[in-house]
Amino acid sequence: MARISGITIPNEKQIWIALTYVHGIGRKISYDILDRAKIDPTIRVKNLNDGEVSKIQDIINADYVVEGELQRIVTGNIKRLKDIKSYRGIRHAANLPTRGQRTRTNARTRRGKKTTVGGTAKKSATKT
Repeated sequence: MARISGITIPNEKQIWIALTYVHGIGRKISYDILDRAKIDPTIRVKNLNDGEVSKIQDIINADYVVEGELQRIVTGNIKRLKDIKSYRGIRHAANLPTRGQRTRTNARTRRGKKTTVGGTAKKSATKT
């Protein structure tokens, strides 16, 4: 089991896919890291030796912001937007889409489960 940046990456996957399990590393950056480390991207994680794993770890530590530090930076950016009361910050605070999507329909992922507003349901007929 190889650990990179505090994450245990899966043994059975190819190394270029396994690196994407680390928050902040996508497919493009994964290929760039492996290219600089001179490691074949299609090799399985279980076939890597300790030297190759440490080489990958050194490249990530030197040039990329990943995992907890990246999450702190993103959270700080959102907090700054909220503090200066920018439009995007207000949308973040209200749990609404921040990039101009419509909210009359859709946006269920961001807004949460639909709640029925009182007064819209039909009243049942009563006998007089």
